[in-house]
Amino acid sequence: MPELRQQESTGSGPASLLPNIFDYSDLIARCRRGDDLAWEALVRRLEGRVYAIALHYLRDREEARDAAQDIFVRLYQKLHTVRDDKPFLAWVMKISRNLCVDRLRRLSVRTPAHSVPLEDAPEPTVRLPSPEESCLNSARDRLVYHALGTLSERNREIILLKDIQELKLVEIADMMSAPLGTIKSRWNRARLELAKAVRRLEPSEEAAL
Repeated sequence: MPELRQQESTGSGPASLLPNIFDYSDLIARCRRGDDLAWEALVRRLEGRVYAIALHYLRDREEARDAAQDIFVRLYQKLHTVRDDKPFLAWVMKISRNLCVDRLRRLSVRTPAHSVPLEDAPEPTVRLPSPEESCLNSARDRLVYHALGTLSERNREIILLKDIQELKLVEIADMMSAPLGTIKSRWNRARLELAKAVRRLEPSEEAAL
């Protein structure tokens, strides 16, 4: 597997243009042919999402970075199993979630019920808007971000997957091996809990919600 490197993004140069030029199917096909540049571009395109998922479950920056490396190793090993008729991002999120849960079990730790400080939020390395970056671009969004940290683990997870990672409910149901109706009910309950949490933190937001 090509070496995974942490790179500083300057917003210019050929590497920063790759995510705009190729879609996932093209990158995956090139990766399967052993194209190291395509793998690097795929990593850069996914690293913000993968780190965000790892940070959500592990609640520790060092653990999240280590987990992200493990996730990309697993993605590379499993890339040949990707099916063209299945959503690629949902496949990535499922592998990421499963590896993080396994890592938590090995560490024998319990995820704290507090929010990660805002300054610890994932920073995208490519100067393209990501769901995580968009979620933090206004005072109200930052309020919602902190409110997320007060939710139950189950509700925080489904908000992360549906509203931040932008997966479809049917994809989340497949990821969690749960009936679609159950996932819909969980999402509705999670949104209600989030609205209540936001109002507790900032009562003036009640009218906006």
